[in-house]
Amino acid sequence: MKISAFAGATALALTAMAGAAAAQDTVCLITKTDTNPFFVKMKEGATAKAEELGMTLKAFAGKIDGDHETQVQAIETCILDGAKGILLTASDTSSIVPAVQQARDAGVLVIALDTPLEPIDSADATFATDNFLAGELIGKWAAATLGDEAQNAKIAMLDLAVSQPSVGVLRDQGFLQGFGIDLGDPNKWGDETDPRIVGHDVTAGNEEGGRKAMENLLAKDPMVNVVYTINEPAAAGAYEALKAIGRENDVLIVSVDGGCPGVQNVADGVIGATSQQYPLLMASLGVEAVKKWADEGVKPENTPGKDFYDTGVALVTDKPADGVESISVKEGMDLCWG
Repeated sequence: MKISAFAGATALALTAMAGAAAAQDTVCLITKTDTNPFFVKMKEGATAKAEELGMTLKAFAGKIDGDHETQVQAIETCILDGAKGILLTASDTSSIVPAVQQARDAGVLVIALDTPLEPIDSADATFATDNFLAGELIGKWAAATLGDEAQNAKIAMLDLAVSQPSVGVLRDQGFLQGFGIDLGDPNKWGDETDPRIVGHDVTAGNEEGGRKAMENLLAKDPMVNVVYTINEPAAAGAYEALKAIGRENDVLIVSVDGGCPGVQNVADGVIGATSQQYPLLMASLGVEAVKKWADEGVKPENTPGKDFYDTGVALVTDKPADGVESISVKEGMDLCWG
């Protein structure tokens, strides 16, 4: 009898444990790819925080940057799975909106990470770098570094995608404004009339795309001397294209991300300066927000004076410029990811 009672109690305990496990709140992370170190670090931050809070994390990613359909399918899967929240870095920031609205209508909290949706209030909240400021910092640094020669600059703009997702527009336009160039419509790139801009090309945010885009713009004007890049993989590709024609030492390359390989490229002189952002913080704060939504029904609040929650940005360079706040490569290495 004692054995039977013990067995019955054990079975009940196991059933209760299984039920508790099954009842764990689920949060989905949907990134543009699962290979870019930025998104790898996001997944790391989300995974650690979900484990700490007793949540189940399900991660999805596009095959390449720009893979919109895979992200839509992931949102649909998360809705069907009963997820409490979705953390999303959208490849197409406007076309994804109907799928996001479908999730919100189902009671799922949707938080955009890094890349604001268009319009930004299509998500319940946005946790991101101030991407315009990130661009503005590298623009100001480049102009200050060139000094009087900034008026004679020949600038290559290496952007993300022809669909012009918000993150790409914000960084591009921030750079141009920081450099002292009048913007056309600040909600898009490519309509500026300043003759210093050699042209825009797209990179898909990877090294091969950066190399090809740089080659295209060098064909247009081989005397390019300033290169803006959407991120550090694209910057690495641009450098290789310049190196192939012996111009790697006389062109100023600036970028955004702050991953460890990118900061090392600043140390090595491949990149002059980069604006560092903090993807692990974005993701961990996002998971915390989903947990609070699940437990209390409370949505996150924006940073005062902004229409998103600002997770911070810092310019990393060992060649500081007057009037532009920055941190050293050593400090950047202490904070980098990837």
